[in-house]
Amino acid sequence: MRASIAKHFGLTISALRVERGLSQEELAHLAGLHRTFISLIELGKRQPTLTTVFDLAAALDVRPSVLLRRTETLELDPSIRPKM
Repeated sequence: MRASIAKHFGLTISALRVERGLSQEELAHLAGLHRTFISLIELGKRQPTLTTVFDLAAALDVRPSVLLRRTETLELDPSIRPKM
């Protein structure tokens, strides 16, 4: 798997978290994860399991497909940057 996919997934998570006014700690609590794991995901240094993708989606109040679609959009056109 290309490292850019992990980075773009992290950008997606970070952008949605900021849009919802959540801190990394708040998102971690809502998703049942540790704050440092959220940070590592957002930095593209960790790749979540499918279960974690679903947990993050629920915590961000979106469908898992939204996370993947936004990541795919960034992967296909890296010039697009999420608003943060």
